[in-house]
Amino acid sequence: MLRAVLFDVDFTLIFPGPAFQPEGYARLCAGHGVAVDPARFDAAAAAAAQVLADEAGDLAYDPEVFLEFARRLIRGMGGEGPGIEACAREIYDAGAECGHFQLYEEVPDVLRTLHAAGLRIGLISNTHRCLETFQRHFALDGLIAAAVSSSAHGYMKPHPSIFAAALRQAGVEQPADAVMVGDSLAHDIAGALRLGMRGVLVQRGGPREP
Repeated sequence: MLRAVLFDVDFTLIFPGPAFQPEGYARLCAGHGVAVDPARFDAAAAAAAQVLADEAGDLAYDPEVFLEFARRLIRGMGGEGPGIEACAREIYDAGAECGHFQLYEEVPDVLRTLHAAGLRIGLISNTHRCLETFQRHFALDGLIAAAVSSSAHGYMKPHPSIFAAALRQAGVEQPADAVMVGDSLAHDIAGALRLGMRGVLVQRGGPREP
């Protein structure tokens, strides 16, 4: 019997606002004396994302993974010079600020519908964003029964312990009674299946997962 629905956060519930769009990166980098070409953003982001895919193992949370993603992104957009490190740190820090993100349009109604049906809703994120602040910022208070971020938990998805921690918070004893919804086959779906949960892959755009 389905008792809980757990959600990934980034690119499942929320998407980046202007600060994390090509022109936003260009302005941020310019503030550190680094010139980048916004037109190269898409290709640079796709290439930089490989560092996140490479780390889709049983890893402890490490900010260095996300800092390296930012460095590769900046260099991929043509950025050079000593200011890259400061740019990468500012990008990492800004990723924790909810104001830089927006909910996908259907998310509030989906969460309210699930909650009204008596299902327990959980959040699991591989970021350092405070999920309590996230709930307040997006007016989700009262809807969420469990919230676990990898920075607070210590391990990143797909490590089974982060899924197990969310199930404990939600009061669900059997993994088969829960489903994980996320946009990453390697992090969200494979991790959930490994623990015995069900998985639903959300694909909002970009290259199709196999």
